[in-house]
Amino acid sequence: MLPLSLGLTVLFVGGSAILGQNLLGLTLAVLMRRARRTVAAVVGTAVVAAWVLPEIVAAFAAYAYFSRDGTLNQLLGGLGFGQTDWLYSFPMVAILLANIWRGTAFSMLVYRAALNDIPGEVTEAAVMDGAGGWQRLAFITIPMIRGSIATNLMLITLQTLAVFTLIWVMTAGGPANASTTLPVLAYVEAFKFGDIGYGTAVASVLILIGVVFGAAYVRLLRESKP
Repeated sequence: MLPLSLGLTVLFVGGSAILGQNLLGLTLAVLMRRARRTVAAVVGTAVVAAWVLPEIVAAFAAYAYFSRDGTLNQLLGGLGFGQTDWLYSFPMVAILLANIWRGTAFSMLVYRAALNDIPGEVTEAAVMDGAGGWQRLAFITIPMIRGSIATNLMLITLQTLAVFTLIWVMTAGGPANASTTLPVLAYVEAFKFGDIGYGTAVASVLILIGVVFGAAYVRLLRESKP
């Protein structure tokens, strides 16, 4: 059971935090910087709204969206598609998407602040030299915000490692332990089955994973300093 939960935890953190929230947050920050002020304000408000919701409210909203009679199936039914029990057939996909929806705002705000600190004359000089949008992003923007990227990755990784309420409300670790990450496993073993020792051991593994990720990001943060 522990190896399965460990693998699911790595999948959950890698998919929803390192890839999902981080990349989507950076993409939104870059696009909003180029968009009109009204569009940027509307998009920013919509994204941040999910982040400021209490976790239990966001969890119930995600459950209502992905449940068999939920919003997603209603939308797909209107388009002529059949219904799918997403929380039973694809539990990890559902909680991955839900966590990306809830947490992307933090990455977006971090990157918006970082992008605003890039001197305008640097970008103007790159444009005058003929650098395209992708070239400016790859060779100017990203190198100049490496410190913010490392900081954001560290914070969202540690936060995602500890996600419990969202998963418990949506799937309770099921079906057949298909979405039982380490926090859920520690809770179930300690408080449902009464095995405090095993639950503590699982929690210790979770702490060790957090230490490893934290050390890696701290090293990356040091290397990003000039």
